Amino acid sequence: MKVGKENEKLELKRSTAELRESIISTVAMLNKHNGGELYFGVRNDGEPIGMDISDKTLRDISQAIGNHVTPQIYPNINEVYIDDKPCIHMIFSGEETPYYAYGRAYIRIADEDKVLSPAELEKFIRKRNINGDGWDSGVSEKPISDVNEEVLKNYLERANRAERIDFTYTTKEEVLHKLSLTDGKKLKNAGEVLFVGSPMLEMQMAIFAGTERLTFNDIKRTSGYIGALVEAAERYIRNNIRWRVVLDGSIQRKEIPEIPMDAVREALINSYCHRLYTSSQNNEVTIYSNRVEIYNPGTFPDGYTPQDFIEGEERSIKRNPFLAQLLYYSKDIENFGTGLKRISLACEEAGVKVEFKLLKMGFAVVFYRPEEKFSTTIKETNGDVNGDVNGEEKNVLLVIEAICVNPKITQKKLAEETGMSTRTISRTIRKLRETGVIRRVGSDKIGYWEVEK
Repeated sequence: MKVGKENEKLELKRSTAELRESIISTVAMLNKHNGGELYFGVRNDGEPIGMDISDKTLRDISQAIGNHVTPQIYPNINEVYIDDKPCIHMIFSGEETPYYAYGRAYIRIADEDKVLSPAELEKFIRKRNINGDGWDSGVSEKPISDVNEEVLKNYLERANRAERIDFTYTTKEEVLHKLSLTDGKKLKNAGEVLFVGSPMLEMQMAIFAGTERLTFNDIKRTSGYIGALVEAAERYIRNNIRWRVVLDGSIQRKEIPEIPMDAVREALINSYCHRLYTSSQNNEVTIYSNRVEIYNPGTFPDGYTPQDFIEGEERSIKRNPFLAQLLYYSKDIENFGTGLKRISLACEEAGVKVEFKLLKMGFAVVFYRPEEKFSTTIKETNGDVNGDVNGEEKNVLLVIEAICVNPKITQKKLAEETGMSTRTISRTIRKLRETGVIRRVGSDKIGYWEVEK
């Protein structure tokens, strides 16, 4: 199992014999992205090879960073097991740029560390000192031409259906202008994360063997625009938690997840709505044997607690107000400031414990998994029927869900998003059409799907 490829926020080292180079990479990532991640015991192609680790090993890394990095940082350094191989995982962040390693400043370019010359360093400091209001309203480096037109069209259609935007699609340039998402030929940051995406905007997903961040069973990373990242994370959770079937006498059997998926989606959307986009940390989904955590690098407002918004009448405090407004138009978020309350109520109704964690480097929503065996059929009528949700029914559910999210989705894209083969997708689509569950409106090329029942 590979941990990913080296990039501007991830460095991989075979062992602590490369500790000096690791410290330089740490500083380079801090100066470029205010932080990053580093693994020891992993080849640069992402393959874990393991290494000998003792308490002294971790102390040596910590002391080397304390002695040779200025200003001082306080990384999280932990021993982890990847494919049963002992490795070291380090996460670090800092806002006091520029940082120096062994007296020199570095900057991360792709997966390389470049020394900053005195002139470049002066320019870097001036750029860092420019003050601006609202990251989401700032101008990005992305041109309007980079916008994914299908994603923009889908967004506008959802906003029209919600009756929160009253104009229809004309041209990409005109729609973006009406949404106040352009500055000359450049996009604003909110437009970049909604309709373009970036290799640096990632969702990291992992499954751990137990209740601690120790032994990985699976690691995945995906980058892109917000909608795609939310869908990928929701699908990852959906496919890796337990489900039960309830037969209550109705024609269609009910399939119930151990964690309410509407609460999961709310937490995922909120994690991008309220994240700190200048942080190098990724949004994360981590699945443990006893819980599922959704993390975002955006600390909670000072002086407030989650209970103030769940039980009280506090108004939303928006870190990214422009982005929040755009997500409200498309009904991705509902009323401002009610997300935590909706998550709490959904979990209460499902009998699931939920916790909101205020962390030094972010915020996490923790869903605790029920202890009882969940992958069973529960029959609420007379008789005796047992069994799990079979593979064919899961395929049907995944296809219908993807169509509901994007009615114009192609069969090729369905295969990519669900992990099924194109042959299975074709067979599932044919079955759904024959039974009248879905129908095709318009041509195969420019038409769309409609869920009938």
